[in-house]
Amino acid sequence: MRTYTLVKNGKAAEAFKLEDKPTPQPGEGEVLIASEGFGLNFADVMARLGIYQDCPPLPAVIGYENVGRIQALGKGVTGYMEGDRVLAFTRFGGYADHIVTPVMGVTPIPDSLSVGEATALATQYMTAYYAVEECLNLYEGDHALVHAAAGGVGTALIQILKHKGVTVFGTAGSAEKLDYLKSLGVDYPINYRETDYLEEIKKLGFDRKIDATFNPIGGNYVKKDYALLNAGGAVVIFGASKLTEARGNPFKIIRLLFGFGFWSPIKFVTASKSLIGLNMLRIADYKPAAFQRSLKAVVDLVNQGVIKPTVGQEFDHSELADAHTFLESRKSIGKVAIKW
Repeated sequence: MRTYTLVKNGKAAEAFKLEDKPTPQPGEGEVLIASEGFGLNFADVMARLGIYQDCPPLPAVIGYENVGRIQALGKGVTGYMEGDRVLAFTRFGGYADHIVTPVMGVTPIPDSLSVGEATALATQYMTAYYAVEECLNLYEGDHALVHAAAGGVGTALIQILKHKGVTVFGTAGSAEKLDYLKSLGVDYPINYRETDYLEEIKKLGFDRKIDATFNPIGGNYVKKDYALLNAGGAVVIFGASKLTEARGNPFKIIRLLFGFGFWSPIKFVTASKSLIGLNMLRIADYKPAAFQRSLKAVVDLVNQGVIKPTVGQEFDHSELADAHTFLESRKSIGKVAIKW
């Protein structure tokens, strides 16, 4: 089989090596999948830059999601046949044209879904679904703030939140992305490069009226989000993309860490507000039933027409470095995927 192995940290053009390796065989409870392609996530960029703590030691094959057809079934696997088209959460190892993964992280998908649409469901839509449906209880008329709203998880969050009747504020960094947010139904698109989103939301009359914020950025954005919350509200933190700006500069890293703030449980109790951390790797490890429930739920929502992944661009596998650079530039809208 072929893999793109992360061999060194740094620039995308120098970080990956295409290698031939023996094709693995599925063990008990596993399936072997012949891949059509895999998705990229910002965590992959952070792994390449050497600032993602969950990344395996190098050299390593990274990647969380893959789409393809089952080629072999391990002992004890039922409910699937060779040739079934499936979506798989890979927990690393996804940058390969064959993968072995536990059947718990696999679900059938229709042929109508493209590689980009399908791979968006495995990580980004699952993260959004778990954040909205498992971490919180939001209802029609509630208010939510979505950061990086034009990205893959942001798109998913908006679609799920609007389906629930939630009023959505969304941040993005260009006029093109603001137009995209409007097309998704975002009630209040905010250009964070031109205005302070906290002050903008206050001017709009929603100070301390936000019921949930969804934050993949970290740093002082967490404290600013918390200041906007209504009683009973929560900040859901599922990333720290600001680390990419601080990489290699210890003073910026210290400033970033201090920016997160220092929190006392008493503060949460007296204000009746919450900070919630979300890492889908941990959910996969320790709550496999909830993980599988979320995976199947997002596929069901696609089949029902409730959600529709936006694909920013699909690259040929030979363009992996270009795809990484594109995602890192923050110019992408929706999902970025790689096709074999």
